[in-house]
Amino acid sequence: MFDLNRFVEACREALGEGERASAIREVLAREVADPAGVIAGLGAPDRGGVECLYGSPDITILNVVWAPYMTIMPHNHNMWAVIGVYAGREDNIFWRRLADPATGAIEAAGAKSFGPGTATPLGPDIIHSVTNPTMKLTCGIHIYGGDFMVSERSEWEPETLTESAFTIERSRRLFEQANRRAEAVTAE
Repeated sequence: MFDLNRFVEACREALGEGERASAIREVLAREVADPAGVIAGLGAPDRGGVECLYGSPDITILNVVWAPYMTIMPHNHNMWAVIGVYAGREDNIFWRRLADPATGAIEAAGAKSFGPGTATPLGPDIIHSVTNPTMKLTCGIHIYGGDFMVSERSEWEPETLTESAFTIERSRRLFEQANRRAEAVTAE
């Protein structure tokens, strides 16, 4: 079964290794290889949201639960990340900045789907959007190479792809809106 204290300790040890994101990916891959164990250790979620499992200046560990059919706008992290899915599916669209950086404009550059048992590193310059394409909750452990809760980063409005500063309040609203939509569908 997933043990948060043991997991945090293993992640802290991996930070001392040369290629931090790769070392963290190995630790996370071992855990999400047993999705039932992660659910037993963290508990079965009943709605979308973000829970900080551990935070320090050099690493943040989040439990991210995407509501059914939820999509989060394109955003960056400005630090490396490793995403480990233990339930559901995350469909990611990867974006790249256009030639004129002054515009902040982006265009789609690729896509990848992550399912249970996958642990995938993302570089510090990655811009991506995430969709849960299923009727169920999608759950993942997201690990960031820094203090994710206070770092400056950007997000892009989904229709115009206009860049703006990321705000935690807007992110919380998106999760709540997705939860309300899911509850309305379930009530039908």
